[in-house]
Amino acid sequence: MNNNISADRYQKMKYNRCGNSGLKLPAISLGLWHNFGHVNDYENSKELIHTAFNNGITHFDLANNYGPPPGSAEEVFGRILREDFQGYRDEMIISSKAGYTMWDGPYGDWGSKKYLVSSLDQSLKRMKLDYVDIFYHHRPDPETPLKETMDTLSLMVQQGKALYVGISNYKAEEAEKAIQILKENGTPCLIHQPKYSMFERWVEGGLLDVLETNGVGCIPFSPLAQGLLTDKYLHGIPADSRIATSGVFLKESSITPEKIEVITRLNELAKSRRQKLSHMALSWILKDHRITTVLIGASKPAQITDALLALDNTIFSEEEIKNIDQILA
Repeated sequence: MNNNISADRYQKMKYNRCGNSGLKLPAISLGLWHNFGHVNDYENSKELIHTAFNNGITHFDLANNYGPPPGSAEEVFGRILREDFQGYRDEMIISSKAGYTMWDGPYGDWGSKKYLVSSLDQSLKRMKLDYVDIFYHHRPDPETPLKETMDTLSLMVQQGKALYVGISNYKAEEAEKAIQILKENGTPCLIHQPKYSMFERWVEGGLLDVLETNGVGCIPFSPLAQGLLTDKYLHGIPADSRIATSGVFLKESSITPEKIEVITRLNELAKSRRQKLSHMALSWILKDHRITTVLIGASKPAQITDALLALDNTIFSEEEIKNIDQILA
């Protein structure tokens, strides 16, 4: 057993039941979309996992194409598990996904049975695991019959390669159909992973209702809108920010004067709640009982411990909610 594992880690976290399942997830989960590739500093990646686990974050979210290069986040995470977490696998929820481009040719993308089966087999080899806890279809495929994709997810559970299955980036109507197929197959949909933040609220237009009606959990990603919902950009673009260093997912053109004004007003409201803007943005998502857990990313261990402070105040007055809606409008 690892002597560096905190004995009181479970006292530091709140756990929520995921939909109608028997599974509980930490209110905050760690996503490995960025900062876990071969291009990143291995010791830092390792420290991120330790910091998360020592603070009760038991859920680690990956996908086949996370890196860069694609696949390397799973390899790095698998190495960290073997080196530092022998004996702790049963205390972790490890998820992966397939649905975006992973390899060349017609079988390396989207939602065919051929692609999904191959992809999960590759993910398990990269992480050197017997199974993942959750396997997601990463995005709807307009060309593959939905039944083929959902039947393949069910097959993963029947084969013991995944304990639960989920969907990601599905709109309300697509999600409803997918959930029904999985239910008929006897492998209910555990969870849905949509993009959701104060700046991106499409899930409120029906998806959250579909999930609640069907007893499916919800794990939003990009809750801080790639860093916009922090105080980072209030006074210009810092040299170490995601815009300055990559500019792929968040571009300088996103930082308009109008956007800065909205962020400034939200920041003032957060201060009145004795919170940082980033804390309020996470709390605002977690206030909804339909949300099981919120997915954060981190490049420094301190960002993980900082995010946990959002759990100290997830209650909003009606007036605060009204003010937030007015600012965002």
